[in-house]
Amino acid sequence: MQTNLAEFIRMTPDGDEADRILRKCVHCGFCTATCPTYQLLGDELDGPRGRIYLIKQMVEGAPVTRSTQQHLDRCLTCRSCESTCPSGVQYGRLVEIGRKHVEEMVPRTFAQRALRRTLASFLPQPSLFGTVYRVGLNFRRVLPRKLRDKLPARRDAGIRPTRSHSRKMLMLDGCVQPAMMPNVNNATARVFDALGIQLVSAPAAGCCGALRLHLNYEAEALDDMRRNIDAWWPYIEAGIEGIVMNASGCGATVREYGHLLRSDPEYAAKARRVSELTRDVCEILPAFESELAERVAERGARRELHVVAYHPPCTLQHGQQIRGSVENLLAGLGLEVRLPADSHLCCGSAGTYSILQPGLSYRLRDQKLSKLSATEPQAILSGNVGCIAHLQSGTSTPVMHWIELVDRIVS
Repeated sequence: MQTNLAEFIRMTPDGDEADRILRKCVHCGFCTATCPTYQLLGDELDGPRGRIYLIKQMVEGAPVTRSTQQHLDRCLTCRSCESTCPSGVQYGRLVEIGRKHVEEMVPRTFAQRALRRTLASFLPQPSLFGTVYRVGLNFRRVLPRKLRDKLPARRDAGIRPTRSHSRKMLMLDGCVQPAMMPNVNNATARVFDALGIQLVSAPAAGCCGALRLHLNYEAEALDDMRRNIDAWWPYIEAGIEGIVMNASGCGATVREYGHLLRSDPEYAAKARRVSELTRDVCEILPAFESELAERVAERGARRELHVVAYHPPCTLQHGQQIRGSVENLLAGLGLEVRLPADSHLCCGSAGTYSILQPGLSYRLRDQKLSKLSATEPQAILSGNVGCIAHLQSGTSTPVMHWIELVDRIVS
């Protein structure tokens, strides 16, 4: 795709990247077949190819309208299109650039600005979110359904191990996960403890930056990233083995720190190192398959769940291009893992998407749950807090992080 960048973006990092990405696109349309919003709405402008045309027109100086903004807003950034693109178009990065500049050109309504500012200020603060979340739970039964869906019942936090080991890795606790699903972090720590690895949480580390980045508060998102790098750097200098992610949305973002901070002379090298060290938990545990199998044998075959359905988060299978690791690991522990039809499609959670685009989000959730339920599982597993909470809001079947099930089996 040939481009002729307008003056406002020419010779800028965003312009250079947009030009490089756009030139890879050959208009083939394979991406539309795997786009959830195109499948729901049937509008070319609500699919990747149409949005690419809109962004191309924008960077070439064409007028930008509220309609352009709406079509870009409807994108889940699930990046399913990237997995099927034969030309390697980095659509996720392109749509972030497009949204950023559309935000500057098309004023939002006061209500839209207020909601987005609230989300960007509130959700990334674990202590504030945790306090409001606990208060909200006290009134959960009388809240409207859509608000109740955002407040899943609090789960048992379990006990986090305190033993010290010579082998150590960092773990990012996350923003909403410590309040909504505290046992995910504790279960992860217990599994690693059983394998002789201590997971350490840097007290000063916080939001990975994804939430503010996707809401177009780029400067604040980059500050979140710099804060995390500063918090982790003493541990990295001390020889920490890696940075463990048990929320694939966070992992997908931290793995892009090197790219996102590439123009920052103070942080570029450190950001690259952080990205190199970052691994999803499903990438680490397969190396311990024999040890895990031994623990299963020692504990006997006692388990209450045998057949599970697995929903691979988009940020894992498309964002990080990791597929099959969770299924193979669980199968090796004696579980029957069933993937639903169209497992490549998004569940509709997508960070704050379920709040900003509730109509589309609920349709995608119900579509996904229909496919998951067809596998007749005893439980539904996933690997991202947003997916888990979103899916659980629409079903009575237990939905949990897969690491919690591994913890039950081997710890």
